[in-house]
Amino acid sequence: MTEEKKTGRTRIIGLRLTTEEYGAVEKNWKNSTIRRLSEFVRRILFGKAVTTYSRNQSLDDLVAELVQLRKELNAIGVNINQAVHRLHTLDYVPQMTSWIEAFEHDRDSLFARVEEIKIRINLISDQWLQ
Repeated sequence: MTEEKKTGRTRIIGLRLTTEEYGAVEKNWKNSTIRRLSEFVRRILFGKAVTTYSRNQSLDDLVAELVQLRKELNAIGVNINQAVHRLHTLDYVPQMTSWIEAFEHDRDSLFARVEEIKIRINLISDQWLQ
């Protein structure tokens, strides 16, 4: 069964647009929830409602910041795993002493990064709640 018989649409309207005009129509269509361009144009033509996607810039910024924080936390976890792995491969006390000193430095670095993350999260939550 053809679409013509399903919808009762038998007439075709030809419409010529410039590249810029078509680009604007296509952009608006792709930002809508309508799947087919013909349906989008039909709704616009007859003044029917068109639902469009909208982006919340503050939410986009929040997500970008959280992605960065996740990467930093992942890197911290990798560093800790490497440090513990090194501990398991040590076989005498002088090596352990140097490992402990290096680990203390890494721990201090970790705590500094975690503190930075807390500050960022507090800033983000303050902005979000305004």
